[in-house]
Parts: sequence; structure tokens; C-alpha cells
Amino acid sequence: MTKQSSIPRRQSHSPYIHQPKKPRLTTLAFEPPTPAPKPHYKKKKPRRRKPPTIDASRKWVFSTRDFSNYKDKFVFVSYNILGVENASKHRDLYYKVPRNFLDWNHRKKLICEELTSYNPSILSFQEVDQFDDLYKLLRKYGFRGVYQARTGEARDGCAIFWKDELFSLLHQENIEFKRFGLRDNVAQLCVLKMVQDQLNPNLNAQASKALPSRSLLVGNIHVLFNPNRGDIKLGQIRLFLEKVHKLSEEWGNIPALIGGDLNSMPQSALYQFLASAELDIQLHERRKICGQNCPLEFPSFQSQNRGAASFYTSVSRPSLHRWSDEELELATGTTGVTQLRHQLKLCSAYLGVPGSSQTRDGYGEPLATTYHSKFMGTVDYIWHTEELVPVRVLETLPTDVLRKMGGLPSKKLGSDHLALVCELAFADDSNRI
Repeated sequence: MTKQSSIPRRQSHSPYIHQPKKPRLTTLAFEPPTPAPKPHYKKKKPRRRKPPTIDASRKWVFSTRDFSNYKDKFVFVSYNILGVENASKHRDLYYKVPRNFLDWNHRKKLICEELTSYNPSILSFQEVDQFDDLYKLLRKYGFRGVYQARTGEARDGCAIFWKDELFSLLHQENIEFKRFGLRDNVAQLCVLKMVQDQLNPNLNAQASKALPSRSLLVGNIHVLFNPNRGDIKLGQIRLFLEKVHKLSEEWGNIPALIGGDLNSMPQSALYQFLASAELDIQLHERRKICGQNCPLEFPSFQSQNRGAASFYTSVSRPSLHRWSDEELELATGTTGVTQLRHQLKLCSAYLGVPGSSQTRDGYGEPLATTYHSKFMGTVDYIWHTEELVPVRVLETLPTDVLRKMGGLPSKKLGSDHLALVCELAFADDSNRI
């Protein structure tokens, strides 16, 4: 018999005996309470500020004289329409102008719409390099026209149109200044005769024959731009006026009407030559004779009046300027001559009809007829002899309005120049009611 050991045995755990498990720590994911739905508000788009409205409308101003009984009246327009090539070559002048405003297809529609609103009889254009296009458009409105291109490499030129039912062309000739050593600019001269039957439809044939024959000479010129070549500018104007006077005499001393871009300011010596018919060249410096050196800001336009006054008073305190023999010959057409004269008695159409101080300088000319990034001022004019009188003129735009536009052309104006528009009558009009 085996003896049991007195040492107690270690009990082993039976796999069948339930052992309580230690509780496991469980991490619960925290779910925040669902927020209440926010009320739905539609986001409002920020309103675009409308650009300020610019009033680019132009107003007619009338002569103080009564022309109600004058029958032989007509509307004349002189307009530098900005050549397509010039617009593309000189983008620095139009960097503030949207590119589509420079597109010819856009501009030609604006130009035609503008012109037809004036009911014009005669049109005088400068910087024309799309004559065929322009002719087709104006032909629809009853106009005929003639064109003279510049010589040299430039493609633009001058054009004169007339309403076919109002005028007939009797004579035409052109001036190519290069033939006289005066660069590649050109000018045009046309003798036009009024169609009496259209102006007086109720008159019989015998009464119509008794009426005076109404013919006039229309001149169109675009003077050299270069401000430093006052000798050439003066030479072009001098030669042009000589041709106008000669042709007027050949056709029986008929009235003369001149439109153009003279690239000269109203306070300049060139303007004085046109207005007073004489000029002492030695009193003026060649580089400043055209007065084109004009600051852009508006105070300069106020100072133009003082500049004009100082210009005219400087004649009483002469200081002589030296011109070379070659410069004098270009300016006067003759060597050794310093006194220049022309035979026409010219009047400025805009000067003849008083206007607003917002658009005119102290002398009476427009403050600005052209505006781009480098220049604002007056270089365009309508001149006429004493046999014609201005009835009304279309005012230009105030300089503050032009400045708001940022430059020309614009959404509504098709050129960097403003059209000059004038209604004229014959001073000796005997056909009255």
C-alpha cells in the first residue's frame, strides 16, 4: 500500500471549468450631435458698377445774324478719319483705346452714321487709305468723290465728296508737294457748281436762268506733321494758298472754302499767316512756328490764351531768328525773302460763330479737335473767303469729356479727330423770299 504524500498537490485548472474574463476597455467613437439645418440663403452676386455715362453729344451754335431768308445754303464737313495704316503702326498713341474700337469695320460704320446725321453737302477727308470702301458707303447716300493719294511710301491721302443732287464737278486738280521739294503730302482743289433746280424746284426755267450761278472752290489739305520742320509746313500752306487764289481768279473770282488738318495750333505763327495774310519769318523760330508743343493737361488750354497773347505781343518786341537759305527757300519759294504774304482774305468758320467757353479758347477757336495719348489740341480748321458766311457750326466736345473717354476713337466716335461741321451761305444771296 503506497503511502500518500503529506505535501498537498497543486491543483491544475481544468479546461472545462469556467474562468471569468477580465473586462475589456472599449473605445467608443464620439459622434457630435447633428446640427440643425441652416436656413438657405441665395448668395447675391456683387453688383457691377456701371461706367459713368459720358455725354458725347455735340450741339449746333448759330450766328447772331439772321439767315432765315437765305436760300443757297449748304453744310460742309472737314474730317481727319484716321488712316487704317496709321492706327496700326502707332499703337502707342492708342494704348488706352480698346482694340476693337480701332477696327476699320467698326469705325467706318460710326463715321457714316455720324456724317449722315449732319445732312452734309460737301465732305473733305484727310488720312484716307480705304477710299474704295468709303466711296461705296457714301455712294448709297448720293455722294460722288475724288481722291488723291500721298506720294512716297505712305498709303493715305485726301478725298473730297459732294452730294450729287446739289453740286456738279466742273474742275479738279491736285498738288503733290514733293514736286516742290516739300515732302510727300498732298492737297486737292475742286470747283463745284450748285444745281439750281434742286435748290429752287418751284421756279420756272426763265426765273431759274435769272438766278446767280453759284460756284465755289473747295480746297482740302493735310499738312506735314513733323513739328520741327516749320519751314516745310509753311511752304506747303503758302503754295496751297497760292494755288487756291489762282484757281479762284481763273473761274471768275469764285468763293473759296478750305478744310484740312494743318498740324498747327491757333496761337501759332502759321495760324497768324492764314488769318492776317502776312508773316515776317525772322520773328519766329522754325521749330516753334506751328505751336504743336502743347501739354496734355487742361491747365495748358487755359494758358493757351496767355500764350496767344504773348505770341502777338512778341511781335512788338522782335528778336530775330536765323533761318538757313535752304529753309527760307522751302518756306517762301524764293531765296533771300523773309516777308511772306498771300492774296486771300480768309476767315475761320468757327471764329465767326461765338461758342461756349467749355469748348472754345479765348480767341474763339475750338480747344481740341484731336485727342490721343500724346496730344490734345486743335489742328483742324475750316477757312472761307468773305463771299461766304457761316450760319451755324457744330461745337466740339469739352476737354473734360474727352479726357473721361481716355482717348479717341471711342465706342461712338470713329476717329482720333473730331469732325468740323459748318453750314454756310453766300454773302450776296439775292434769292430771298
